Amino acid sequence: MDITIKSLDGKDAGQVTLADEIFGLEPREDILQRMVRYQLAKRQQGTHQTLGRAEIARTGAKLYKQKGTGRARHGSARAPQFRGGGKAHGPVSRSHDHDLPKKVRALALRHALSAKAQSGGLLVIDELTSQDGKTKVTIKQFSGLGLTNALVIGGAELEANFARSARNIPHIDVLPVQGINVYDILRRQTLVLSKAAVEALEERFK
Repeated sequence: MDITIKSLDGKDAGQVTLADEIFGLEPREDILQRMVRYQLAKRQQGTHQTLGRAEIARTGAKLYKQKGTGRARHGSARAPQFRGGGKAHGPVSRSHDHDLPKKVRALALRHALSAKAQSGGLLVIDELTSQDGKTKVTIKQFSGLGLTNALVIGGAELEANFARSARNIPHIDVLPVQGINVYDILRRQTLVLSKAAVEALEERFK
């Protein structure tokens, strides 16, 4: 697949041939769904916690005598049916993440890249640089390219001025190529790759 490389100023800066085994697959929704679910589950804190009856600080004495009161036979004020008692089957701190094979994760990333290429939501930029690190200038450049909701992926290291100028723009995420992931690709309308990012991805999946 051939795609035109653009500069940040909106001018053509040549052509690049994208590998079909990375950008030319037929996207599978089931694989993308599994990967997004895996990412979001891994991200969950899992710190929700309620006190069970064993953790409640209340007297351990029997409430009242066993027989003769005409009331139900209770042995502990910590029981869930009492006000101030422990929670029955409440949430406990735990990890929500689950396994997903490494090959499926790698395949999901290729399917996400292919989905963007197929839908026309892929843009390749020659260099992600900024002269003075001004957000105003970068917003103007992005609007010239029609970018209002985008994930921008640079090379192994982001140019400091560009990263500084783009980090406060709403609905724009900027990541180095190591941080590329399926969830962020799918949640943004356009995927912007630098020339260095394309080379790094092709090297990674070679």
